[in-house]
Amino acid sequence: MNKRDLAICPLFNNMSNEEHDAFLERNVKAKISFRKGETVVRQGEVINYLYLLVEGVVRTQMITQEGNVLEIELLEAVMPLAPAFIFANNNKYPVDVVTMEPCTFLKIAKSDWLNEMVHNEKLMINFLTLNSNMAVFLSMKLQMISLKSLKYKLAIFLLEKTTPEKNYFILKRTRTQLSEYFGVQRPSLARIIKELEDEGIIKTEGRVVTVLDRNKLAKI
Repeated sequence: MNKRDLAICPLFNNMSNEEHDAFLERNVKAKISFRKGETVVRQGEVINYLYLLVEGVVRTQMITQEGNVLEIELLEAVMPLAPAFIFANNNKYPVDVVTMEPCTFLKIAKSDWLNEMVHNEKLMINFLTLNSNMAVFLSMKLQMISLKSLKYKLAIFLLEKTTPEKNYFILKRTRTQLSEYFGVQRPSLARIIKELEDEGIIKTEGRVVTVLDRNKLAKI
């Protein structure tokens, strides 16, 4: 990883390139690589280090009581794993983390990370802001999961991924992964997507999804 790449991570907002370089030189204990499809950490493992994803994409997921896989989110480099849990009393990973492509992580000791924040107000503020934003995201995710209508969930998802100016996006998940994101079976998701296509609301071509009628989608 180019040291300058830290600038795209919310943890390092408003910090200079020189500060990024010095931070890495002081604190990185190891560099770890994983192949596509490998499990980086498992739900329930104790968090002993801060793992910073610097290359690749991972998905975070958990197993429901029914035995289904529920995807929580996708994380793209550069992002930390579970920063809100690292200093918790019950400091365990709340999810499994699985690579979607080859990935690289930097390993930083908890004590070093804490020491950095004590001596750097910008880093402390960034850490608190990131954790607050993640709490908002998880609250919205919980709200979405609690909704009974899959069509409603999908409509929200499509509206968030597009704008009136850009009415299409490239789906990074497979249909199976998308059904896991919504916590439903794949046939149920396929049925709702076909309904939206038949109603002229969306069009799908491979992984390209286009919203044809945003007003109808918003009414759902």
